[in-house]
Amino acid sequence: MFPIHDCVHCVLPPYILDKLVQSNKLQLRQKALRAMKQAEHLRIVRGQIAVQPKLAKPTISSGTDAHSAKLVRRVYNAGEVELLPGKLVRGEGEGPTGDKAVDEVFDGAGATFALYWEEYKRNSIDDGGMPIDQTVHYGSGFQNAFWNGEQMVYGDGDGELFGSFTSDIDIIGHELSHGVVQYEANLRYWFQSGALNESFADVFGTLVKQRHLKQDVTQADWVIGKNVLIGDKYALRSMKAPGTAYVDHPEIGTDPQPGHMKKYQDLEPWQDNGGVHINSGIPNHAFYLAAMKVGGNAWEKVGRVWYIALRDKLRLDATFVKAANATIRVAHEEFGAGPVKDAITQAWKEVGL
Repeated sequence: MFPIHDCVHCVLPPYILDKLVQSNKLQLRQKALRAMKQAEHLRIVRGQIAVQPKLAKPTISSGTDAHSAKLVRRVYNAGEVELLPGKLVRGEGEGPTGDKAVDEVFDGAGATFALYWEEYKRNSIDDGGMPIDQTVHYGSGFQNAFWNGEQMVYGDGDGELFGSFTSDIDIIGHELSHGVVQYEANLRYWFQSGALNESFADVFGTLVKQRHLKQDVTQADWVIGKNVLIGDKYALRSMKAPGTAYVDHPEIGTDPQPGHMKKYQDLEPWQDNGGVHINSGIPNHAFYLAAMKVGGNAWEKVGRVWYIALRDKLRLDATFVKAANATIRVAHEEFGAGPVKDAITQAWKEVGL
C-alpha cells in the first residue's frame, strides 16, 4: 500500500525539484537529484519514527490548570551534517546567539506558540506543552525545511535559487503547524486529504506571519516563502492568486497551483502524493476569500473557524467537500447565522465547491 502517514512534510514542493532536474545547468540538476535522494531518505526515517512505540513523556502542563501553558524552545545546530538533533545552542530564557538562523527559528517558534495559545488556547504543538525542538544548518546547502514527526529541521539553501529556509516566519509557522495537524485530524498525506494537510499548514503559517506583523487582511501579502525563493518577484505559493507565486522563472517556469476546482489536477500517487502541494491552492484560496470578505484580522474569526474544524470536525480521510461543510458548520456554531458563515459559504462556492 502507498504510504500515507510516514511522509516527511517538506515545504519545497516536489514539482519544483522536477523542473530543476530538467535544467540545462548540470549543477542545478545535480542539486535537485541530491535533494530528491535526501527526501527519500527522510521518508524512511519518518517511517521509523512513526512505528516506534510512544513513550509516556511528562508535559510542561501536566497537573496544572488551563492557564499554566509555558513556552519551551530548544534550537540545535547540525553543523551542516545530516544528523539530528545536533548541538543545543539556544534554550528558553537565553538571549540571541548572533547566528541568524538560530535566532530566526527561536523567534518564529515563539510567534507560532503565541498564535495557538493566545488565540485558540492550544498549549504548544500537541496541546500538552510539548517543547518545540528545531534544528538549523542541516546538511550542506540543503534545499528544504521539514517536520519529521518530532521536530523541525531547516536547510540553508544553495544561495543561488534558494535562500535560508529560516528566513520566512510563515515557513516556520507552516512546518510547526504540520505537527498540529498530526496531533489533531492527522490528515492522510495523499490526494485531497493531503492537500488539506498542506493547506492547513499554509493557513496557520500565514496567520503566524500576519499576527506577528500586526497586519489585517488588506495589509497582508498572502504569499508563502517570499524570501526562500530568491528574487523580488518570486515566492513558493500565493493564497491570494494560486498559480502566480512565480511566473516565467528562468529555472522552474510558472507556478502550477490551481485556485478553482475546474483546474483540479488528478495526479498519480507518485506525483506529489497525488497533488498534495499543487491542489492545496484551492482550499488556500477559499480561506483567503473568506478572510477578505470578513475583514479585520484573519486569525480572529475565519482562522478560529479553521482551527476548530481541524481540531473537532475533520478526520484522516477528509475531502475538500468535508472541509467546506465542516468550516461552514463551525462558523454557525461559533458566530451564528450571519456574515462569517455567509462569507465562508460563499468563498467555498467561488472555488467550485
